[in-house]
Amino acid sequence: MKIPNIITLVRIFLIPCLVVAFYLPSEWSRYAAAGVFALAAATDWVDGYLARKLNQATAFGAFLDPVADKLTVAVALIMLVEDYTDIYLTLSAAIIVGRELVISALREWMAEIGKRGSVSVSMLGKIKTGFQMSAIFFLLLAEPYSDLANAAMLVLYCAAVLTVWSMWIYLKASWTELVRDL
Repeated sequence: MKIPNIITLVRIFLIPCLVVAFYLPSEWSRYAAAGVFALAAATDWVDGYLARKLNQATAFGAFLDPVADKLTVAVALIMLVEDYTDIYLTLSAAIIVGRELVISALREWMAEIGKRGSVSVSMLGKIKTGFQMSAIFFLLLAEPYSDLANAAMLVLYCAAVLTVWSMWIYLKASWTELVRDL
């Protein structure tokens, strides 16, 4: 088992830890949940870096890494939607999770037809992820509707806009293939 794959598996193991930390009946549960989320986000960067640096990229890692990312983000957003009960946060979460489902399916399909490169990760996607991870971290950390939480919600709204924009770019890049058999 390669080191980057072990780190990715740890990230998946952190998901139930995130949920448990978030729902602990304690004053420090939000700090614990934010810390677990930050650790998961950091391991996402570390496993990719090590896979490239140590030349340990694998098909298993290429499959598992985005799954771990999407699961972590989806679970965190679900908890936040419940915690905040805010329509704009809920819409942002739905946009982010929906986009991940659409783009994952699109990438899988494009790979099947040999055109995976046209929907590879872009710089806009990386920026979107930065906004998204930062917003989720601070929303987990802050008390709902505090000044920090309100600022984090604005960042999440920006992430949702970037999410739609990046989805549009991916769909535009694959549109010819998508409508070929209509």
